[in-house]
Amino acid sequence: MSSDARSNDASTFLVALKAIVGERYVLTDAVDTALFLTDHRGRYHGKALAVVRPASTDEVAKLVKACAEAGIAIVPQGGNTGLCGGATPLEPRPTVVLRLDRMNRIRAVSPAEETITVEAGCILADIQGAAAKEGLLFPLSLGAEGSCQIGGNISTNAGGIAVLRYGNMRQLVLGLEVVLADGTVLDGLRRLRKDNAGYDLKQLFIGAEGTLGVVTAATLKLFPAIRSRAITMMQLDSVEDALTLFARARAVFGERISSFEIIGSSYMDFVLRYVPGTVMPFAQKSPWYLLIEAGDSQLDAPLAAAMEGFLADAFEAGLISDATIASSLAQEEAIWKLRHGVTGEFKLAGKTMSHDTSVPVAEQPAFVTRVEEGVLKAYPDANVMMVGHIGDGNIHVVVLFPHERFAGSEDFEAASDAIDVIIDDVAMELGGSITAEHGVGTTYRKRLARTKNPAELVVMRQIKAMLDPENRMNPGKLFLPDTAA
Repeated sequence: MSSDARSNDASTFLVALKAIVGERYVLTDAVDTALFLTDHRGRYHGKALAVVRPASTDEVAKLVKACAEAGIAIVPQGGNTGLCGGATPLEPRPTVVLRLDRMNRIRAVSPAEETITVEAGCILADIQGAAAKEGLLFPLSLGAEGSCQIGGNISTNAGGIAVLRYGNMRQLVLGLEVVLADGTVLDGLRRLRKDNAGYDLKQLFIGAEGTLGVVTAATLKLFPAIRSRAITMMQLDSVEDALTLFARARAVFGERISSFEIIGSSYMDFVLRYVPGTVMPFAQKSPWYLLIEAGDSQLDAPLAAAMEGFLADAFEAGLISDATIASSLAQEEAIWKLRHGVTGEFKLAGKTMSHDTSVPVAEQPAFVTRVEEGVLKAYPDANVMMVGHIGDGNIHVVVLFPHERFAGSEDFEAASDAIDVIIDDVAMELGGSITAEHGVGTTYRKRLARTKNPAELVVMRQIKAMLDPENRMNPGKLFLPDTAA
């Protein structure tokens, strides 16, 4: 086909898109599309025929059908806050980015059922706020909640700081509305707590990162609002001690523990140096810091007294060296800022390699020790920092190097790949996973292919081939090119 013919075909296609959503919502100018063609970390830069912003499920269905008829690939995109390049169009084939931010309506809230039905473009914080107005809680909480969208949270099976009590996104979804690769709308927006009528199809799309269809709406679980809470941070010597404290905390607080977070000394040093407004709450440094939050739906639950007793017992047992309990909202926020304050500061400090590994809870001491030893043996000049959700086995490893450490991007990528292998080998030997909550996207494809059970990969590819036989839905994600369906 000549270049003139391709240009005419593209022009005709764009006219069809504009007829569906309106001309102003089909973006083609480089200035208008640049923000949507680069991932959150600035690592990937893609191209697209257009960025299209539909306002309804019907428009999404028509757009997907038009793309199917024209053989155009689709990359669904929510808030574009993902950390693995899953929402950036990177393949050379003609592609449309389906930006869902205009689909931001809260369709229904049912206090009696404790459910909320929302469109995919709803900001996570707005959903939290809508639930709070009804005296309820939507518990998903993470650093990007002011800008991430629920469709992306669902598509990546987001985790966050409250997984220990409420589960990942997968546990919070009751029903989904999804547009399939041919434009068919799969309406599964059920509000049922129990439904055993055949396959649970919604689970196929949760965590699929847009490779099987476009999530357009969801019915989510709500919970009683937290009216009493106790938040503490303490100093301790080891991850083994943290797990001992975990068992003790569960004996005292039971299911009321919502967060059980650990921070390594080098990570704490980084936060205090680079994140404005952070203050060390202790007189001296410690190898590890532990943050615990417990909450109760009862207004006057005696959590503070219970936390004081828990800490007193921990001191007596020699498990902690110092501790502080927040006595005001400002102090609560200050403690959490030490855990969640890092945003773009890593870029200022140097070259970083971030990991989202999970292992069985009991294996975390071995994971921490073996990973640090392995990385420092291979790269003695590395700064190995660790932080994460020790209550659910998800410790994030961040490896930091000075800006000038690598001669070019190829040297950096080679070192990054080598460190991936070191960490992944430890995780897999301990029965873990290469990604706990960030997803696979583009960044983790090689690691997935290397570590996933071959039989599981075969089934994944079969599902992809069945639902998207032309490989048009977010192509190039999850699977390496030579293994894509």
